Amino acid sequence: MKRLSLIFLLLTFCTTAFAGESQLQKATNVVNEIMGTPDKGIPEELLEKAVCVGIIPSEVKVALGVGGTYGRGMLVCRRGGNGVWGAPSMFTLGAASVGFQIGGKATDIVFVVMNPDGARKLVQDSVKLGAEASAAAGPVGRSAEGATDAQLHAEILSYSRTQGLFAGLSLDGAVVKQDRDDNEKLYGRKVSAKEILIDGTVRTPPAARGLTNTLTKYCPKGGQAFK
Repeated sequence: MKRLSLIFLLLTFCTTAFAGESQLQKATNVVNEIMGTPDKGIPEELLEKAVCVGIIPSEVKVALGVGGTYGRGMLVCRRGGNGVWGAPSMFTLGAASVGFQIGGKATDIVFVVMNPDGARKLVQDSVKLGAEASAAAGPVGRSAEGATDAQLHAEILSYSRTQGLFAGLSLDGAVVKQDRDDNEKLYGRKVSAKEILIDGTVRTPPAARGLTNTLTKYCPKGGQAFK
């Protein structure tokens, strides 16, 4: 009986670990597909200013109810705020009765963190967007020339992609929480979001190299130094 229990636990762990790797691959695909059409993607000058990028692939959304949504994703920051893209930190995003209800349709969510203050807020245990961190729907296209004042001064710019349509998305009211369990599964030990994203003391795992390489492809340099 003990042997059967051990086998079951090992199978459960392996399945979960594989799901995490699959999640990272899906996030890589999302970035490639969005940035592969520059006229309908994130403006290049915004990515050059960004210190972090967050991705929630629709395929890993685990719950959806009337008036709310819940998803799992990952946040990747430049090392030191302006260096190479570093290791990812896993998080969850939850919201109820806000402007981005998705009605059961498959939706990818991407958000761009525009400054170090926004990054530091996102490594807290929990942060409410629009209240504790300023957020706005991001502009789309090759250039951010038509961006509004609110967009230019927001700490976080957010987007959604539903049925191939990529557009700015308001995340006001959404709550970002650190996913310690998924981080522990990805790195094989307990590690905080601050250690991964701000301190830059955690090495990028093999499963995440595709994502960091893709971000490097579209935006190798930029950001702002953490102080």
